[in-house]
Amino acid sequence: MAKEISNVEYKFNEGALINEFQAYIDATYDGHYATNKFQSTEVIIERGHGTGFCMGNVDKYSNRYGKKGSRDDARKDLMKVLHYALIQLYIHDSEKEE
Repeated sequence: MAKEISNVEYKFNEGALINEFQAYIDATYDGHYATNKFQSTEVIIERGHGTGFCMGNVDKYSNRYGKKGSRDDARKDLMKVLHYALIQLYIHDSEKEE
């Protein structure tokens, strides 16, 4: 699917940040976590523990924000929060309504 160019004038640099976030996610697929046939997160989701895992990591990294390492480390924690929240959104959308 072709990416549409937005004409929205963002006030908080959202367009550039979304592009950076996508590049961050893309890099995780090239990283050591994705060298196996299945990522650990896939196995956790398949076993029915995806929501707890993702929301636990959102909580972990958001609570750690600014408390560990450098300013860049804090920014990386925010990227992790966003990534786990995005995976949780996928889980949410994949679940059948009861």
